[in-house]
Amino acid sequence: MATPSSVAATAPASVAATTTSEAPPPSSAPPPPSAPAKAKGKAPQIDESTLLLGRPGNNVKVGIVGLPNVGKSTFFNLLCSMNIPAENYPFCTLDPNLSRVAVPDVRWDQLCELYQPARRVNAFLTVTDIAGLVRGAHEGQGLGNAFLSHIRAVDAIYHVIRAFDDEDVIHVEGDVDPVRDLEIIADELLMKDIDVVTKKKEELERTTARNPTATREKKLELEALTRIFEHVCTQRKQVRFGEWRAYDVELLNELQLLTAKPVIVLVNLSENDYVQKRNRHLARIFNWMQEHGREPLIPFSCAFERKIFDMSPQERAAYCEQVKVPSAFPKIITQGYHALNLIHFFTCGEDEVKSWTIRRFTKAPQAAGTIHSDFEKGFICAEVMKCQDVLELRNEGAVKAAGKLRQEGKNYVVQDGDIILFKFNVAAGGKK
Repeated sequence: MATPSSVAATAPASVAATTTSEAPPPSSAPPPPSAPAKAKGKAPQIDESTLLLGRPGNNVKVGIVGLPNVGKSTFFNLLCSMNIPAENYPFCTLDPNLSRVAVPDVRWDQLCELYQPARRVNAFLTVTDIAGLVRGAHEGQGLGNAFLSHIRAVDAIYHVIRAFDDEDVIHVEGDVDPVRDLEIIADELLMKDIDVVTKKKEELERTTARNPTATREKKLELEALTRIFEHVCTQRKQVRFGEWRAYDVELLNELQLLTAKPVIVLVNLSENDYVQKRNRHLARIFNWMQEHGREPLIPFSCAFERKIFDMSPQERAAYCEQVKVPSAFPKIITQGYHALNLIHFFTCGEDEVKSWTIRRFTKAPQAAGTIHSDFEKGFICAEVMKCQDVLELRNEGAVKAAGKLRQEGKNYVVQDGDIILFKFNVAAGGKK
């Protein structure tokens, strides 16, 4: 059975204790299944193994979601070092704003220090700011249909909830209640999915009823859709918490349901609560999360991040050391990257050290294709070194002499942190 992974939150004795552990290294995951082409009129042959919910490809992004005035645009501005409107009224963000943020990786820093390249390019996470949803969004309230379509266009969700009091910042529901806000957004996304699944099932049932000789594939699709309907519409459960067969996952990826997207909950605290590592809402939030999927939960503070934003790196480090609280942004970015099932490999040399973003389970030829399509078409082999070997032995010659440089073929699944030199045939690539 294919099951989505989630990171469990720990007990909320303090703000620090409520943050989740880092996601497990993607390299420990099993290799992906291969799905042979579907033959006309025959049941699709799909390997019952691990499949990923979500759109394939590397061009994926995280959307910032929440009620109005919980700090979404301020968070986006600070995270992306941009200056879009962040006014004190609902629907200030009318169109999704898009930006890229660098993904922290100490390995990349160390490789740049070792190679001293002329050009340095690290991995990026694409983030989009989506206008605030309100109760009734699935019925079109508060421009809900437009904003839900923006959520459908992203691949994971930063769900920002407000846990700070400020009389100068209005709350669309009248008072601060993070658990209620969590439920509002979860219900709106689920109701939209119920609508989509119900209509799709009714349409498919009509099609198969009119056509008694419907293909085996259509019948399997209806069986899968019935299982999805039972989970989403009858049991009213979110897609990502289900246990799905491989064929179910393929259908879910076509439907692109909102509750299939991984979610990271970001609790926006006051500066004082963040520094003191205490907040009266955290225990209730934690308990709700334990009962609803145990997804990553990260407390942060827009007020704190704004305070250190204009400091020099030295001042920022000194201040964080003084208050004994770091910026939460590196953890937030890294968790978002892992939630999208993204990893990266490196290409290294005196000219450039670069991180190349790929999805988990990507094989060597497809990884080569992220550099240039000719690399994939004319792929011969990949010369692979482990990052830790290069950092320990300090040069590629020593790695090769130690027998730690490997040649891998087209079935090699690239691991997070691999350093790769691709060999390819330009003539062969041009022929394909």
